[in-house]
Amino acid sequence: MVTGGGRGIGEAAAKILADAGARVAVSARSRDEIASVADSIRATGGRAVAIPCDVTREEEVRELGRRARAELGQVDILVLSAGAAASAPFDKIAVAQWDEMMDANAKSAFLCAREFAPAMVERKWGRIIAVASVAGLEGGKYIAHYAASKHAVVGLIRSLAAELDRSGVTVNAICPGYVDTALTAQTLSNVMQKTTLSRAAALEAILKTTGQKKLLTPDEVAAEIFELALEESGDVTGRAVAF
Repeated sequence: MVTGGGRGIGEAAAKILADAGARVAVSARSRDEIASVADSIRATGGRAVAIPCDVTREEEVRELGRRARAELGQVDILVLSAGAAASAPFDKIAVAQWDEMMDANAKSAFLCAREFAPAMVERKWGRIIAVASVAGLEGGKYIAHYAASKHAVVGLIRSLAAELDRSGVTVNAICPGYVDTALTAQTLSNVMQKTTLSRAAALEAILKTTGQKKLLTPDEVAAEIFELALEESGDVTGRAVAF
């Protein structure tokens, strides 16, 4: 089960898992995007279904669980890739913006983990992998609401890992820097609108905040997700893997 599976990191994760032989359910709010990803996987011989869901809504996550179990039989690997990003000076962040960011990143991870983890524990095998961010470990200027929501994801993952220790279910977070996705493109656009910087200069400026020389690719992040999903990673839990 891959949330946020319609594009970017979620799409790449769904494809690498399907290539390895997993039956994959891809979910997001955009029906067209997840249908396209599922079609692409099936076109190369993989097995995939698309299940629309707003993972910030409890009732929709319950239905997502029901449909995923109906389509897949069981969910052994849960990739929590749904999320949002934004930037603003701290004193300009409205309460509604704060709540939206917390819902998109932290609440969604909580609801989906709560929906799928119990059955994994019953079967004594499972992998839960959340896409957090290096901002969830360090913070940064003009991203207080985003960083706080990703810190919440890391805290959730570490706490759940402790709770499920020795259950056969591992729970980890990956914390990449800036990735070449639509969210990063929007960040660049915002920087360019608020400054006189060119795109190249804006990119250089945001990469400096994480010490990156270049944008990561979704495939690079998906490869990290894949490693944590392997049988051989059964002793790796409670980690927040930064790269």
